[in-house]
Amino acid sequence: MHTLLFRTLFWHLAFALGALGFGSAQAQPYPNRPIKIVVPYPAGGNADITGRVIAKKMGTLLNVPVVVENRSGANGMIGTDAVVRSPADGYTLLMAASGPIVINPVLYAKVPYDPVKDLLPISQILSFQYVLVVSAASSINTLNDAVLQGKAQPGKLSFGSTGIGGGGHLAGEMFSMLSGAQFNHVPYKGSAPALVDLLGGQLAFTFDTVLTASPLIQEKRLKAFAVSGPKRARSLPNIPTMQEAGFKDFDITQFIGLLAPAGTEPAIIERLNAASVQAVQDPEVTEALQTKGGNDLVGSSSIAFAELIKRELTMYRTLIKRADIKAE
Repeated sequence: MHTLLFRTLFWHLAFALGALGFGSAQAQPYPNRPIKIVVPYPAGGNADITGRVIAKKMGTLLNVPVVVENRSGANGMIGTDAVVRSPADGYTLLMAASGPIVINPVLYAKVPYDPVKDLLPISQILSFQYVLVVSAASSINTLNDAVLQGKAQPGKLSFGSTGIGGGGHLAGEMFSMLSGAQFNHVPYKGSAPALVDLLGGQLAFTFDTVLTASPLIQEKRLKAFAVSGPKRARSLPNIPTMQEAGFKDFDITQFIGLLAPAGTEPAIIERLNAASVQAVQDPEVTEALQTKGGNDLVGSSSIAFAELIKRELTMYRTLIKRADIKAE
């Protein structure tokens, strides 16, 4: 009798320990397999470079491969929607700039996702801003010159941008709105052709990214008047901000940040935030993205990034409505 009872207890205990071991094997700590970061733009741009630099460092910190996949199209909305529809398990993430997160949702009549309800911010990786430049040969020598000419001959002065709803376009519209001058917007397919026409005299000015405009400013082929953010750009410390130049509340600063599908566990978001913030603080990342890349590294908390997204949505909604900007 005692032998039978002992055997019964033994097998129950063995089964329980086996089940516990099996459960532990199944519930391995996150992450335990490769992580994919979707960049919703073609290879070679700022977000793509940022994604690859951060992915490499996060892979080292998390001890799993972190790979980048480019899924471009529809101004970043195709790749963003693909992430929204992915499992909320921390293995498919999004590295996006401002466009698909805070501009497209208020610019386009139909967007296949809600940036607040369908995505969880992990961290703002960096910010970048624009600089108002004119050709070195231009008769415009100050911001006030541009304002006076824009008021005297409404619509005669043209400014270029990389496309409707882009940061340079929105900065130009904000300049027009706050100054009371009227300028004509000319969209281009990229920064290079806009700069060619600016240097050739076909455009009066443009708000180009600090990164792309800086070499021409240093070569004295462009005159720079002001940057679009609330703080001076690290790479152009002698150029004032639009706010310093008298345009109160002027702020067109774009972000690049890491996000996950809604429903991702808070512990996973915290783990990814810690890794991304640590990656941003690495000297190699600073060299690649800030010193050489012309960006301002941030590495924010997920809460701070979420608050920024809500503020930017409100700001761009107001600007796009007041400037009557229509997507084509």
